[in-house]
Amino acid sequence: MCVKRCIIMHIKGENSMNTARLNITIPASLNDDITRYSQELNEKKSHLISSALDMYFDYLDLKVAEKRAVDGESPIPFDDFFEDLKSDV
Repeated sequence: MCVKRCIIMHIKGENSMNTARLNITIPASLNDDITRYSQELNEKKSHLISSALDMYFDYLDLKVAEKRAVDGESPIPFDDFFEDLKSDV
């Protein structure tokens, strides 16, 4: 069974006050885990979820880079890479 939760996710950018409100449906067991870790670590649920998604997207970036290397796609130019890094801060 899934439980619906309204979660505020932080968007990285120059102004860390930028947020977007998302309504998502997640399995109840995942919600239980989020609640447990939130209480244990004294962190907001939205912060835990945002951090977890940041880490997961870093993992996906690596997978995409590996796939592009295998597929023989051209690498991203250094200037573009560093511009992209600036937008993540």
